[in-house]
Amino acid sequence: MDKAKDFLNTMLKEKAKLVIACSGGPDSMCLLDLVLKIKKVKQLTIIIAHVNHNLRPESKTEQQFLQEYCEKNNLIFETIDLDFHDQFNEQKGHEERYNFFKKVIAKYGAKYLLTAHHADDLMETIFLRIARGSTLSGYLGFPKVKTYDTYQVIRPLWDYTKADILKYDKENKLPFFTDESNNSLAITRNRYRHQLLPFLKKEDPNIAQKYGKFSQELAAYDTFVNDYIAKLDCLKDNYLDLNKLAAESEFIKEKALQELIKKIQKDNWLEVSDALMQEIKKLFDGRNRSIDLNNAFIARREYHKLYIMNRPTKESFSYELTEDLTLPMGKFTFAENTLDESNYTLRLNSKEIALPLKVRSKMVGDKMTVKNLAGHKKIKDIFIDEKIPLAKRAEIPLVVDHNDVILWIPGVKKSKFAKTKKEKCDIIIHYEGLGEKE
Repeated sequence: MDKAKDFLNTMLKEKAKLVIACSGGPDSMCLLDLVLKIKKVKQLTIIIAHVNHNLRPESKTEQQFLQEYCEKNNLIFETIDLDFHDQFNEQKGHEERYNFFKKVIAKYGAKYLLTAHHADDLMETIFLRIARGSTLSGYLGFPKVKTYDTYQVIRPLWDYTKADILKYDKENKLPFFTDESNNSLAITRNRYRHQLLPFLKKEDPNIAQKYGKFSQELAAYDTFVNDYIAKLDCLKDNYLDLNKLAAESEFIKEKALQELIKKIQKDNWLEVSDALMQEIKKLFDGRNRSIDLNNAFIARREYHKLYIMNRPTKESFSYELTEDLTLPMGKFTFAENTLDESNYTLRLNSKEIALPLKVRSKMVGDKMTVKNLAGHKKIKDIFIDEKIPLAKRAEIPLVVDHNDVILWIPGVKKSKFAKTKKEKCDIIIHYEGLGEKE
């Protein structure tokens, strides 16, 4: 395990705070022991994060053991009990674990999360993803180090096999628990573990190192492609700029879409099947339309943008506008004077309208007499002309008078009642939209 110790010494800064995901099994106890060997020299603060899935009778015993082990070794112990009501789902379990780890990281301001994934885990993961179908990013398995905004995930045992780990545990007389469910061939991963891996290792004792090299090469290709996409500047907050992808290959377009989905999945779990991915890809060349992703999200093409967004709600709103008003979508401020004549500022003569003013959501059939334009125009048509995405239209506020006459679509259009700075007015309102202006 010299390579793992050297790696830890290189990666971990002195006086660092780190979280170790520890189940109490042979892998995580090996990892913990390696970190303990450098704890004093590096002056590390170690937080053990343990998830009790409550799926086995022994779970409580293992949890209690780890708590006592931490007390004995002066380690911080954080744990969580999960209850799946006999309906355990591997993906759901993964989500719950990593949500817990993130909370522990934030609580202590830790810079590292250490997990005990090893070379056999890597091969199993690659086999599973090839069998199920995945992407370039998925086929590489998992990297040795992954950097997030505030912390890094580090896998010090990435180069070692299960046999290496068990040998280390035996030589160092480490205590650990064995999860017997890992032997059940009813679980797909276990069949790879107990049937496929032994066969491959018998054929080639160095197979684990070769899969490690395979993963690293794919990671290099993946990084190159991601850097290329970043330079295109096509990936925005929750959409792709299709104009910037127009001349690119189908591979680059699909990879950019995958990156958008991964970006959204950081905060909101968004699982997209291969079949749905093929449907979403049709939006690159199609008309404006939406695809329901069956998980509270939709994919939506709006002009030159392809959005992945939460399914819009139809909640309406209405507020009286008699003083400064801050809403989720923006802020209205009354002013005494301003030089601004953009669509973000409205001047009114109170004698021409009915007070008080209101701010409300759009309603079916809404019309407005647009300034410098004869006759009424539907608000829906104004939104279409201005190329405002469908999902954003419900959020745009309308300013109306007491008789529900539409006076202003802030940031978009003014009505015939809007005054210029040279005309008489006694009401001046400025609007500032909250969030990105597109």
